[in-house]
Amino acid sequence: MSKPGELARLEANVRGRVQGVGFRYFVIVRAMQMGLTGFVANEQDGSLRVVVEGPRVDLEDLLDALHEGPASALVERVDEDWLPYTGHWGTFSIESRGHRGD
Repeated sequence: MSKPGELARLEANVRGRVQGVGFRYFVIVRAMQMGLTGFVANEQDGSLRVVVEGPRVDLEDLLDALHEGPASALVERVDEDWLPYTGHWGTFSIESRGHRGD
């Protein structure tokens, strides 16, 4: 169980029908509302990559949202990795990863 205010980093890959359905905007709106930092990006293999830092309790809420996605998405699987907080990002953004749909 996480402590209130405990900072962490979540790296997640969302698989399924997650590109071309507004998923990156779905993530950025939620992350910014929570004051989280990091990025979301389409990957070349069709997945969606989310790297996000902030209070672990908020990251857990965002992870729950990743399992649902926007109405037009079909999430098949979310692979998650929990890491120590780094403070690397100052904001949350959409990153281009060389995917032709970016």
